[in-house]
Amino acid sequence: MNQILSVENTKKEKRRKSPNGPIEIQKIVKIFAIIMIIFGIAIIGSGSYSMYKGKTEPKSATRPIIVASQTAGTQVTIQIKHDKPLSKVTYSWNDEEPIEIETNSRSEISQIVEIPTGSNNTLKIYAEDINEQTATNESSYEAQRKIDIQLEPNGTELKVNIESETELAYMTYRWDDEEEKEEELDGYEAEKTIEIPKGQHTLTLIVVDIDNNTETEEQEIKAVTKPKLEVTVDETGEHFVIKASDEEAVKRIEFIINEDERNSLDLDKVFSKEERKEFEYKYPLRAGDNKLIIRAYNESGVYEESRVMFRK
Repeated sequence: MNQILSVENTKKEKRRKSPNGPIEIQKIVKIFAIIMIIFGIAIIGSGSYSMYKGKTEPKSATRPIIVASQTAGTQVTIQIKHDKPLSKVTYSWNDEEPIEIETNSRSEISQIVEIPTGSNNTLKIYAEDINEQTATNESSYEAQRKIDIQLEPNGTELKVNIESETELAYMTYRWDDEEEKEEELDGYEAEKTIEIPKGQHTLTLIVVDIDNNTETEEQEIKAVTKPKLEVTVDETGEHFVIKASDEEAVKRIEFIINEDERNSLDLDKVFSKEERKEFEYKYPLRAGDNKLIIRAYNESGVYEESRVMFRK
């Protein structure tokens, strides 16, 4: 009996001293699997972060946008927009050397440039951003410089008024096929008076600015003499007398007294043309001073003016 107990005790002792092989291996496998999972998560996270950085920080492939438009008769406005800072912008006319516009790392540029004289002027624009992405634009323009000419005939004189967007140089004019005459001009406005030959003639007037742009005015003009006008006081001293005559006929008479009384006589509504070639009219004087401004108009709208003062 004691022997049996001794054997059983010996077996129990062995169990306590000897480790359980399969259980320990399972533990090791589990620990290794956990380590591999952690390592895999780390690798996946690193790859995902790299992909995220690659998506959020790509190299820009967009190009600058160039818009050029003629905003005035002699000017073109250049506009360049981009989502990245610009490093270089240039423009050139025809085959001339490019002119550089300072960018100062801006993403938007606006510049007004003058169109050269002549037609079919080619404007070339170049833009480059900090990533060396480039864009170009090429268009043709023609300067439209405006010269305005106004002609105002008055009797045997022609008043010429000129306004220009560019500085004036000179003008030439001729009547019919006669020899051309030239007069120098300066500034942006000019006023000249030309004698009109008697009768009806064709005037050809050419105005030239400093850039050699020209404007031509051709018009039929008739020289008309001004009406003859005389203003006096009658024998009684109570009236002023208007005497007007014209080879065409006097059409209308206007007179102002002391700047506050205005009168107009439309003679063509009452008298025949023959009766209006010589006309006389009386009007009462006021007590005291009578400052008079009188105008007599003929059929062509040409007038003669008289300014007098009478005391009653």
